[in-house]
Amino acid sequence: MNANKIIASTLAGTLAITMVTLFGCSHVGANRIQNPPSASGELRFTVPDGWIAEKTSSSMRVAQFKLPRAEGDSDDGSLVIYYFGPAQGGSVQDNVDRWIGPMEAPEGKPAKDKAKTESKTINGLKITTVDVSGTYTAQMSPGSADRHHDANYRMRAAIAETPKGNYFAKLVGPEKTIARWDEAFTAFVNSFSFK
Repeated sequence: MNANKIIASTLAGTLAITMVTLFGCSHVGANRIQNPPSASGELRFTVPDGWIAEKTSSSMRVAQFKLPRAEGDSDDGSLVIYYFGPAQGGSVQDNVDRWIGPMEAPEGKPAKDKAKTESKTINGLKITTVDVSGTYTAQMSPGSADRHHDANYRMRAAIAETPKGNYFAKLVGPEKTIARWDEAFTAFVNSFSFK
């Protein structure tokens, strides 16, 4: 066999293998189930004047702010925006219940009956808000045995359902301080969009 026939035979074999590989892969690829693309974008919002940005203390916190206290209050308000990932963080109702739970009405009764919840659509996003007052008895930190016992506190919170998953915004502080920032919090929630 001369050199030209060897080269031609090798090229034909290589071409045949390449064609089988290409057609085989394209056939397999056509039948493969593709995962849906993950949503790109994030929750956008406008920060009201007077809110002080703080360094986030965990990767699950998108942002956190100090809302300066009203005259006569001993504490500032604290607002944190959480994002745990797609399909993470529990259902909307689970979170509403979890937020209302640490608030006690007078005489140690649950604040559930006094809590105000509302759902609306803002900039194409379903938003659920919570407004509840009482004695704040949440854990000092997750898993801690130490608990708050802060009388005359108020919590305003919002859950934004986005294509990427839920975002959770929670504002807690003394009632007068939260009342001072009430309109700013409403404007903040009304600025939510997903881009």
